[in-house]
Amino acid sequence: MSRLAILIKSNAPLAALTSPLEAIRQFTPNWFAVTMGTGILSLALAQLPGGPAPLRAVGEALWFLNIALFTLFSVMYASRWLLFFDEARQVFGHATVSMFFGTIPMGLATIINGLLVFGPARWGSAIVPVAEALWWLDVAMALACGVLIPFMMFTRQEHSIEKMTAVWLLPVVAAEVAAACGGSLTTHLAAADSQFTVLITSYVLWAYSVPVALSILVILLLRLALHKLPHESMAASSWLALGPIGTGALGMLVMGSDAPAIFAAHGLASIGTVAAGIGVVVGMLFWGLGLWWMALAVLITLRYVKQGIGFNLGWWAFTFPLGVYALATLKLG
Repeated sequence: MSRLAILIKSNAPLAALTSPLEAIRQFTPNWFAVTMGTGILSLALAQLPGGPAPLRAVGEALWFLNIALFTLFSVMYASRWLLFFDEARQVFGHATVSMFFGTIPMGLATIINGLLVFGPARWGSAIVPVAEALWWLDVAMALACGVLIPFMMFTRQEHSIEKMTAVWLLPVVAAEVAAACGGSLTTHLAAADSQFTVLITSYVLWAYSVPVALSILVILLLRLALHKLPHESMAASSWLALGPIGTGALGMLVMGSDAPAIFAAHGLASIGTVAAGIGVVVGMLFWGLGLWWMALAVLITLRYVKQGIGFNLGWWAFTFPLGVYALATLKLG
């Protein structure tokens, strides 16, 4: 066998595994971060103001790819629980991998948003009930992640301040991503009662997530000051802090823009006006806070690059936080 053939074989997918079934046995929720990054890019490309039609087409193609990836990952992870239950359940005791359960509802949220952005043009208004049903599923998963994973942190896992990273944010942030998604969903719903229910639920989800995420950011600042930067394998995690800030801004802006009409339809016009104003003000404040975190993340990343960093799955942390911050910027504009 030639050297080229050996090189190709050694670098082929599954080459390091003893059997293809090992891909299922070793599959973890970390892979759903891929769907988050792919999904947010598809949404950003489609919503660029004045963007050419080919750019929207690329965004739609990425959205279809994202659906395929999410479906594949869901089947593989469900298969792991069915085939290797005893090993799969150990994830709840893992101090890092368990955090990535939050990427599952966040990845699904990008698909739901894509249904609202790309779906009506292809399938008409019939796609809206599908998006609504998926959103409620996403809400349930986000609520569960937001409280069960922290509970596992408090009862089963071993943590220390010097080993803390921004991945602590992942299970908590899922609820505010669902909130921003709900804000986008309300304008597509026909029934006024459904609009009101989804909007109120979205505000509750925002409050369920954002204050906790900000609390974690305070601890993260303390950890960085006392123990300096984490290992180079976690270099991309420096961008994760931008995620809850960008999503928090986007959620308040989207919900605030929907609030006047929805509240007015229920005889609460004055509350809707206040909610719209709060949405803009809070959105701007969060955008400014995000600017600070982004500048810090750039400096930290440059330091890691200077020292040399290797590629790993965590690099997807570069995409989603920047994507939601970009969407919040577009919404402010």
